[in-house]
Amino acid sequence: MTGPIIKPEIRHIPATRRFELYAENQVAILDYILEGDTITFTHTFVPAELEGRGIGSQLAHAGMEFAQEKSYRVLSTCWFVTGYIERHKEYQSLLKE
Repeated sequence: MTGPIIKPEIRHIPATRRFELYAENQVAILDYILEGDTITFTHTFVPAELEGRGIGSQLAHAGMEFAQEKSYRVLSTCWFVTGYIERHKEYQSLLKE
């Protein structure tokens, strides 16, 4: 069962190299590694209670916008972020070859 789409604030926590989204006493995360001018998105986690509400996509969007703002090249070892980039052509130019 899916619930309504949630639009809470996403926090970027540079010290832990992650984006966090809090909703309904749960936390969803997008982890990354930053090396030079390359950001590698490594893991997305959305609690089962929040699945199906667009939260993973909101985190991926935040990560890609951050990469674009900082002129980082993007790699992804996270299947979710990889799929997000495939569906959002506007971010494909950020991919590191």
